[in-house]
Amino acid sequence: MSARRSPYYTAEHEAFRDAIGRFVAREIEPFAAQWDEAETFPRELYEKAAAVGLLALGFPEEYGGVETDSFYGIIAAQELAHAGAGGIAASLQSHTIGAPPIAFAGSPELKRRLLPEILAGRKISALAISEPGAGSDVANLQTRAHRDGDQYVVKGTKTFTTSGMRADCVTVAVRTGGPGRGGLSLLVVEAGAPGFARTPLKKMGWWASDTATLYFDDCRVPAGNLLGAENDGFRLIMRNFNRERLGMAASCAGYARVCLEEAAAYARDRQTFGKPLIEHQVIRHKLVDMAMRVSATQAYLESTAWRVDRGENPVADICMLKNQATLTLEFCAREAVQIFGGAGFMRGPKVERIYREVRVNAIGGGAEEIMRDLAARQLGF
Repeated sequence: MSARRSPYYTAEHEAFRDAIGRFVAREIEPFAAQWDEAETFPRELYEKAAAVGLLALGFPEEYGGVETDSFYGIIAAQELAHAGAGGIAASLQSHTIGAPPIAFAGSPELKRRLLPEILAGRKISALAISEPGAGSDVANLQTRAHRDGDQYVVKGTKTFTTSGMRADCVTVAVRTGGPGRGGLSLLVVEAGAPGFARTPLKKMGWWASDTATLYFDDCRVPAGNLLGAENDGFRLIMRNFNRERLGMAASCAGYARVCLEEAAAYARDRQTFGKPLIEHQVIRHKLVDMAMRVSATQAYLESTAWRVDRGENPVADICMLKNQATLTLEFCAREAVQIFGGAGFMRGPKVERIYREVRVNAIGGGAEEIMRDLAARQLGF
């Protein structure tokens, strides 16, 4: 069942897997339940993650990054999944969606000022796309920005922003032009900007994740914080989404595997009707059904990542993979909690936390319905 047997991984990949696995076992797993209940985790975890190379993946070396293939990202996502705490992983890695547009399209000065601090864990980066009236419908975002001398003035609201409260810099989608996708731009709004405020949100899952609504009341942002050309933001957003969806698929496959492993371990220990739970045929069949879906999803993930690393842009497959992974997670989380029985309904076990976090994965990064529609268009249906 282990991804370690896949031919896609080299000895260097496996050394990285071991390092991240030890980090998760030492710095996250023992505290995951406690941090979930506290709805936060220590900020110093970012610098600890940076020290083992977790934050640098895929970013330019000149700013403290390590330019790697997609399989390092898969390893990172799936080792983090071992803690069974999606909220910690989501906030700890919010820079993987907030900072790439800076690396792709920021000015040299902006990159020099922000990227080394983000990749060292000293600054937190976030991405703000969704609004109260628009999420997956990116082309209809309403937050506006207009140029006023050497600044942009931003007015509007963003919501569901991961790391929204603690972020030192937020990559924000704004409308600088006319309606539709052609009028969008990306701006980096930094903490302390005049007119920038935020409030925390309560959630079904991802309790340890800092999630917020952001308010821009004639917020003033330096013109140098524009990413790329004005009104070219939609292209940057879509490029970012493909990377995010691949990462979410990796995470979901990882959490699904955790559900399988936890359920199998519990079934071996739990005694029912005079024998271990796993000796009941119906339980073994549940585990096999979970293993089938986990293995198929992992294979789809790795083949898609291999194609991406060779320069392809398989949008349809990325969309279908994201849905395949979230549906696999949903199935495995449900079956794991069922195998745990009453114990799975109690707060504390990994499977209980993961079960609460199924829906955010099926919605975030592009809802299942949007993914199907986009894949259908790409496939000519």
